Amino acid sequence: MINIDIDLGSWWLIAVFVFDVVIRIAAIIIVPRNRRPTAAMAWLLAIYFIPVIGVVLFLVIGTPRLPRKRRRKQRAINEYIQQATAGLDHGTLRPGAPGWFTSLVRLNTNLGAMPLSGDNEAHLIADYQESLDAMADAIRSARRYVHVEFYILQSDAATDNFFRALEEVRERGVTVRVLLDHWANRGKPFYRRTLKRLDAMGAQWHLMLPVQPLRGKYQRPDLRNHRKLLVIDGDIAFMGSQNVTDSTYNLRKNIRRGLHWVDLMVRLEGPVVGSVNAVFLSDWYSETDELLTEEVDEFDLRQATGDLDCQIVPSGPGFEFENNLRLFLGLMYAAEERIILVSPYFVPDESILNAITTACHRGVEVELFVSEEGDQAMVYHAQRSYYEVLLRAGVRIWMYRKPYILHTKAMTIDDEVAVIGSSNMDMRSFGLNMEISMLVRGEEFVDEMRQVEDHYRNLSTELTLEEWLRQPLRSTVLDNLARLTSALQ
Repeated sequence: MINIDIDLGSWWLIAVFVFDVVIRIAAIIIVPRNRRPTAAMAWLLAIYFIPVIGVVLFLVIGTPRLPRKRRRKQRAINEYIQQATAGLDHGTLRPGAPGWFTSLVRLNTNLGAMPLSGDNEAHLIADYQESLDAMADAIRSARRYVHVEFYILQSDAATDNFFRALEEVRERGVTVRVLLDHWANRGKPFYRRTLKRLDAMGAQWHLMLPVQPLRGKYQRPDLRNHRKLLVIDGDIAFMGSQNVTDSTYNLRKNIRRGLHWVDLMVRLEGPVVGSVNAVFLSDWYSETDELLTEEVDEFDLRQATGDLDCQIVPSGPGFEFENNLRLFLGLMYAAEERIILVSPYFVPDESILNAITTACHRGVEVELFVSEEGDQAMVYHAQRSYYEVLLRAGVRIWMYRKPYILHTKAMTIDDEVAVIGSSNMDMRSFGLNMEISMLVRGEEFVDEMRQVEDHYRNLSTELTLEEWLRQPLRSTVLDNLARLTSALQ
């Protein structure tokens, strides 16, 4: 009996050893494929040092791509948009565009399918409640349809006017289509009430990227549709960083800490509205298999009183490349005088970090606006781990006063070009989230951005290198640990 027990024990040890070796060899073969070296190394370290947890995590969230069916849909609608827009007049473009701008526009079109259009009007709305009410007013002007797509959509006291506007136009027979992210909304306080209100008004609504395996709907659970946009009749559009919810997100932890979100939205008129609508229609098609071709064909000339050149840049795991990352890099390397970045979650990859520090060494003034206080501990500490290298390179870092979370996502380059949208400067927005950004050329729009930046600067304190080097050791340790986990994609 003793010999038998020893033999069984030996075979068990051999089996465990062989299994461990097989897992490690398989990881070396599978993990690095089509993945950034930093992300691959982070996954390999997780699998090697905590093999059971590391393997389980990799199986659940290790594929930063949408299912093949969804990617095919994205390619199909990109081809349709490119065919629908070929040869159309998209307005009169501003003269004298620098060569780098024309090259970037070509890049955006090749990757995201959307054209550059002229004769657009765009105005910023920096006040949180004013933005919600402005969207409600625009909704009330609808005659044919209203398209609503937001990462978080909640019916609460702050958004009641927005929802009443939807109800009013539905009573007149206007079609209301609504998309909201499943995972982001499911745990929110008014999730069920919001869906019931949409049902009661007769809106057509769908969850984006639902994680419902029992219904045959599943993909990596942390892939999110992070876009925020609203389109009315193809004539007016809104987009930016703001969700449709109270500025506290109605979460007890935020209310207890006194946190309020600060956002920036832009109201659009002109041909670019057709591109914003095309992004909605592509997401609607992905979730419903319904291609609203008559509305995709609305890329006609809708001139406004403005004179801005605008291009919509969609991005996310449905695309082959990281469209937003490539746009941001191109702009940073093109800057000659000034780069101003506003990002609540600034966790750059190596390419972004090199572009920013290279700009500083070229003599370009670089400013970064971030929040003094964070709402997500891991991201907050990962972000802080980059401050020293940025400060040493010459970046001016402005800390927006707490208890406010500066949630705006924007960039200005020199005095002529800007970007605004839903995309953060982090690896989640580059690789895992579906985002929408808008490239704008026009001094008048940059002037509006400058006013917002000045307002943010007045409400911020500048972080100096001397002050940063006095931080306690425990903060440095937490920052560096968080930085390691940020590479897991």
